[in-house]
Amino acid sequence: MILTALRTIRSRAHQKPRMVEKHPDAIVVASYNIHKCVGTDGKRDPGRIVDVIGEISPDIIALQEVDTRFGERKGLLHLERLEREHGLVPVPLSKPSAAHGWHGNIVLFRKGLVADVHEINLPGLEPRGALVTELDFDGGKGVRIIAAHFGLLRRSRAQQARAIVDHVRRHREIPTLVLGDLNEWRIGAKSALHGFSPAFGPLPPSAPSFPSRLPFLALDRIISNRPGLIGDVIAHETPLSRVASDHLPIMTMMSYDAV
Repeated sequence: MILTALRTIRSRAHQKPRMVEKHPDAIVVASYNIHKCVGTDGKRDPGRIVDVIGEISPDIIALQEVDTRFGERKGLLHLERLEREHGLVPVPLSKPSAAHGWHGNIVLFRKGLVADVHEINLPGLEPRGALVTELDFDGGKGVRIIAAHFGLLRRSRAQQARAIVDHVRRHREIPTLVLGDLNEWRIGAKSALHGFSPAFGPLPPSAPSFPSRLPFLALDRIISNRPGLIGDVIAHETPLSRVASDHLPIMTMMSYDAV
């Protein structure tokens, strides 16, 4: 890991931030661990998170760590501003609460209609969950979005990946994306995410997103169950995103024709 970090530091000195090429008929999909709105400067500033999301201009975005962690979990987002300025509204949860998310996970969207929502408790040592949303688009097209934040222990992550695959297999087959901080930088047979393979195939490399000031670990993922459904996944790296959270957002383009 140390050698990987050193190589990344050397190479990044000559790199320019990559940008997603936006096509008129494509859908911008993103994932972002907002670290409870606390930036790398130690300041809690929900407004910066809204501004970073505005830079991305997503049609669908999954956020992690959107609530306080202890006691009565309370939402930390500026939901009204997200809707007013960017047209993004949260997928409704089954039970109203002071929290904005399910185990800290929320899905915001501005394209499509909510057809179904499932809240899943994931196995593992820590309390973790996944928010599963089915969105319908015009022309009978639809997509399943699974937003999750996996645990810190490798064994827990492996159990959580299998639990999501089991859920997908129990429900109708539609285009499906998993978005979130999966806390795993490895791919291949040694990865705790190898359990995704039966439903999602081999995991492609993802963009380094952590830590945001000098990212070299690809902890955040957007994966799909169909070839050609999404394009390259890249990190959204700007002066603001480097300070707003300890993770960079990641984003990709979902092809509407492939839905």
